[in-house]
Amino acid sequence: MRKPRRLTADELAPYQLDLPAASPHRPPEPDAPAPEFLDWAALFGNNHPVEIEVGFGKGLFLVSTASAHPDRNYFGIEIVRKYQLYAATRIAVRGLPNAKTACANAKAVLTRYVRPGSVADVHVYFPDPWWKTRHKKRLLFTPEFAASVLTVLAPGGTLHFVSDVADYFEWVTGTLAAIPQFHRLPPPPEKPPEHDMDYLTNFERKFRKEGRPIYRADYEKRDPV
Repeated sequence: MRKPRRLTADELAPYQLDLPAASPHRPPEPDAPAPEFLDWAALFGNNHPVEIEVGFGKGLFLVSTASAHPDRNYFGIEIVRKYQLYAATRIAVRGLPNAKTACANAKAVLTRYVRPGSVADVHVYFPDPWWKTRHKKRLLFTPEFAASVLTVLAPGGTLHFVSDVADYFEWVTGTLAAIPQFHRLPPPPEKPPEHDMDYLTNFERKFRKEGRPIYRADYEKRDPV
């Protein structure tokens, strides 16, 4: 991973949010008070719609979409600290006030910190399928995670899911099909990238250049029929 420009802690601070009770490396204190829901308007300084990306890696999607859509806010959650620092640096260098990051367990963030019905879109791109039995506890997309996403989405909000693993994609879409409030949307037309940064993520750029298939699904939150 190429080293980004080094910034000071003060320069990075506006683009990083510390969520102690949801830290992947620091369990909550036994006597710690219950965490409060995030105040999006206070965090971003406006009332624009908020989108969450779970597992942002090197931050290509956050940087690209926050640059292209200044009228929307983007909150990224990443469990690996070095990737959070890398992405936060990319965001800070560009001075994007509508993008923030947290190094945290996404499952804990969605259940403890995100107010129900307060998010316009949730993005989950190329999560690790964790095939080995001993790694199943690390699997992101469980039925419980899907339920948490449904809870935080506003009515009409959208879950965007992309994977390069056909079996995992089928398992996730099967899980979502069992939740009546998730309505699968028709796939959007896929356009060829116009330049080397015109991809959702670094993974997508790598896989598409290798000619590997990419599987995509979008789900809208609707009232059950």
